[in-house]
Parts: sequence; C-alpha cells; structure tokens
Amino acid sequence: MALTAPAVPAALKRKRRRERARTLAFLSPWLIGFGVFFAYPLLSTAYFSFMKYDGFTAPAFNGSKNWTYLFTHYPFFWQGLRNTLWLVVVMVTLRVAFGLGVGLLITKVRTGAGFFRTAFYLPYLAPPVAATMAFAFLLNPGTGPVNHLLGEIGLPQPGWFTDPAWSKPALTLLGLWGVGDLMVIFMAALLDVPRDQYEAAELDGAGPWHRFRFVTLPNISPIVMFAVVTGVIQTMQYYTQAIVAGKVASGVIGGSGQQFEPGYPHGSTWTLPQMVYNLGFQRFDTGTACAAALILFAISMAFTALLLRRGAGLIGED
Repeated sequence: MALTAPAVPAALKRKRRRERARTLAFLSPWLIGFGVFFAYPLLSTAYFSFMKYDGFTAPAFNGSKNWTYLFTHYPFFWQGLRNTLWLVVVMVTLRVAFGLGVGLLITKVRTGAGFFRTAFYLPYLAPPVAATMAFAFLLNPGTGPVNHLLGEIGLPQPGWFTDPAWSKPALTLLGLWGVGDLMVIFMAALLDVPRDQYEAAELDGAGPWHRFRFVTLPNISPIVMFAVVTGVIQTMQYYTQAIVAGKVASGVIGGSGQQFEPGYPHGSTWTLPQMVYNLGFQRFDTGTACAAALILFAISMAFTALLLRRGAGLIGED
C-alpha cells in the first residue's frame, strides 16, 4: 500500500506564503540594488563585449574580434596588466605592512598618541588629485625639495615621476603617505587583543617578536585579510593618481588639443582602468572596452577568491 504525504492545512499554506512575502519585502532593497547596479551592468558588459559598438550607432555582433584585438593588437594591454599587477603585489603589501607598523607604534606610545593618530590619518582625507599634484611637486627631479635634500646628504636623486624605473615606486610612496585608513583599522584590532594572552606569553619567556607572531598576528588575522582583500580590489581600480601623476610630470595638466603620452613616462604608469577609459571614451570602442572591463573584473575576482580561500585556511589553523 503506497504511503501518501499528509495534506498541508490551508491556514499553514497561507502562513508560509505570508512569511515568504515578508522575507522578500525585507530583501527587496538589496535585490533591487543588486539587479540594477551589479547584475544588469555585468550582463550588459558581457553582451557588448561581443559587439561592434561605439556608443552611438546600433551594436552589431562581431564574435570574438574585440577579444582578439585586445590580446594581439591593442598596444597597451600587456603593459597595463604588468603595471597593475606590480601595484597590486608591491603597493598593497607595503601599505598593509606600513599601516600595521604605524598602528603598533601608536598603541605603544604613552604620550601624544592623539597627535600622532591625527597626523597619520589626515593625509588619507586629502583629495586624490590634490595629493598627487603635491607629490609631483615634492618629487620634481629638478626643483623638488625631496631631491634637493637627497643631494645635500649625498644620496642619489631619482627622476621619480619622470623616470620609468621610479614612477611606480613614487606612486607607492603616495599610497604609503595616505595609509591612515589602515592605521585606524589596525589600531582598533590591536586594542582588542586580550591582555592576558600577552601576560601569559611573557611568563613563558616570549620576546617581542614571538609575542607578535603567536599572540598579535593570530588575533588580528581576519583584519589583515580584510585589509589585503580591500586593498587588492582598490588597486585593481587604480586610476586617478596614476593618470594625474603622468599628466603633471609630462607638463600636460589641462586644456584641449594637448598631446599626452598614455602612462607617462613610457607607459610605466599605465593601468588597466586607464585602458578601459581609453578604449571606451577616447577611441569610442565600447565593445573592446567592455571586454577589457570583464578581464579586470575576472582578475579581481580571482585574486579575491584566492586570498579568501588562503585566508580562511590560515584563520582556521590559528
């Protein structure tokens, strides 16, 4: 004899429908935002990446020609990819290390902690364009005070933003100058580390390095991972500082009809977001720009997934 499922009372069905409707109502702001600001733009970008489209005429399907042109004929793709990855590896690593170091030092200061905290945080509030122009002035190889000081003490005087070998390190210095956001996050995490763990480590004879390695770092590892992931995402979108530094160093700071070498000097400050802008708004090749944007998105997602997976394993071990 076959068994049949018991019938669900009509009242219970109505209750479940009301619960689903209530849940959807609470989720609707997020669902609408996700659909309008993420899902629809992502699907549209994927659609236009297979189209010949200039933003004015009707799009026409052209298969994988946009992707082929990007990888084989567009002159700045591989250079922009190398520069962006360099900034992700070097700048993000140094910013996290420097922010953590500053946070550690300020939490140890007995007097004047408020002053140092304010002094390190204020540069983060400076507008990116103004901060980059100020750094371009300070690091000017001919008239800047930094090279003048280096010359006075007998050290080499780099070309900074005018030298392809020093342009990305100069951008990294700019990023370290505005490290106040990471400093505040790390300070909050460091102050939350249980004091009794430090006391137990001291009783066991642990020195400063071992206390940092086996007490501080395991406790703040989620915050370190947050700083690294957000830093990678922000650096993959690195645009304003790089293009402003290149324009100021080349002497092109505004006006129409002026010629500007992309990524000056010699493409060393050229990044993937600049490539997307160049393709979409200067060459009006919207289809190829969408393909470049998808590559940028895929690389960002790959970095994030790798870091989260690795970070989850480290946090689990701790």
